[in-house]
Amino acid sequence: MTTPVAVEIASGPLADIASRPGRLALFATPDGRLDATGRQVNRLMRGALARFTASPAWTKLKPGEGQDFAWPAGLAVEGVHLIKLPRRADALAARRAGAVIGKVLGKDGAVVSVPAGRAAPEIVLGLMLRAYRFADYRTGDGAGDPPGPVTVLSPEAEDLVAALPALRARAEGVFFTRDLTNEPANVLTTMEFAKRLEALRDLGVEVEVLDEEHLERLGMRTLLAVGQGSESPSAVVVMHWKGAEGAPFAVVGKGVVFDTGGISIKPAAGMEEMTMDMGGAGVVSGLMKTLALRGAKANVVGLVGLVENMPDGRAQRPGDIVKSMKGDTVEVINTDAEGRLVLADVLWYAQERFQPSGIVDLATLTGAIIIGLGHEMAGVFANDDKLADALLKAAGTEGEGAWRMPMGTAYDKMLKSDLADMKNVGGRPAGSITAAQFLKRFVKDGVPWVHLDIAGVARTPGDTDMAPKGATGWGVLTLDRLIAGRETE
Repeated sequence: MTTPVAVEIASGPLADIASRPGRLALFATPDGRLDATGRQVNRLMRGALARFTASPAWTKLKPGEGQDFAWPAGLAVEGVHLIKLPRRADALAARRAGAVIGKVLGKDGAVVSVPAGRAAPEIVLGLMLRAYRFADYRTGDGAGDPPGPVTVLSPEAEDLVAALPALRARAEGVFFTRDLTNEPANVLTTMEFAKRLEALRDLGVEVEVLDEEHLERLGMRTLLAVGQGSESPSAVVVMHWKGAEGAPFAVVGKGVVFDTGGISIKPAAGMEEMTMDMGGAGVVSGLMKTLALRGAKANVVGLVGLVENMPDGRAQRPGDIVKSMKGDTVEVINTDAEGRLVLADVLWYAQERFQPSGIVDLATLTGAIIIGLGHEMAGVFANDDKLADALLKAAGTEGEGAWRMPMGTAYDKMLKSDLADMKNVGGRPAGSITAAQFLKRFVKDGVPWVHLDIAGVARTPGDTDMAPKGATGWGVLTLDRLIAGRETE
């Protein structure tokens, strides 16, 4: 399990700053003003920092960007980062500034001198998030070394110490999601996934694992049909954080630990990336961990459907007709459109058992959403404007791209089946929309619902501001922000 870098908060300046190893990060305002630690380091570097802030190169830097001074004379560190940050920097600029440090953090750690005010916690969070390294399967000299500890110097050290547990709770939830999403499918089987979620009991989360026999009794045949070609048993894991009274808010995730497409098999090129097809369940898991760690005053139930979609003599076939827990029948046209079959049963179960005040589901559901929005935005589909607006606002605050997509009954005709109540696909046009229309049939009237198609953002082909290439953990911060806003209602 990857844990966030160790952070110690202290007041500055430090008497031994010249002999500290690792890296040193400093901040200056756009007019070049340094704090006390910055002035101390500038003297040791014989005015190099002041000369740089007076140069045209400094004026070209955007807020949150910086300059690296490698192996500076007068200091033991391997590098000094001078980062431009306005006195009233917005949260995202401050977070990006912290990520600049986290990206280059090595085993010797760093000293970071942060400014006073609201930017400081965001700098620390950005540093934590970008310092993530998934190195469980790397071997060789130093290949798996975690980043070293960070000493954060702050003129408001007491306030930052008080904020640190919540910052760490958020980072730990994101890291849990990233770890799950990065794990190979031969390690993260359905049962191993369930086992890792059972460990959340130690944090006060109620966890229940529903096995195949239980799911059969409930009538979850659309979910079970997806996994019937796999040696890994299917399961639904229910996680309940009871930090408040009242009706729970439900968060549902698709947990396909590996997706070959089943009988409608995917092309070989890129299939190895289908270890991330459980990304929606990963986000739900990370969110529940964050809520527990920060002691959220909220009632939230997280449900994940864990299956593996494999070709086998027992696997479901194109043309099969399966009956959902709701009672609707589905003609399976394409076995690679399996995520919606999993979510259909789990969404219905969540409503039948918990009568939630609202639902958000997450799934790496369609390639169509990547064609439409790339790797910058998740697709947002909703039956309720208030919940959709709150989620989009939360995503914007956290810097996690999200864009609302259209829905409408005109798309329903594309799901019409000659033999059953519906088909599981509606063809290539509007593929992400018809997938959302399919799921909407399993949401009861009057229940506020948002569907998030995170196929493009759960795992990215290159680095992002807050994560290295691979799993991003997109959605944990957004949903935590959304739920925090509901805590005050």
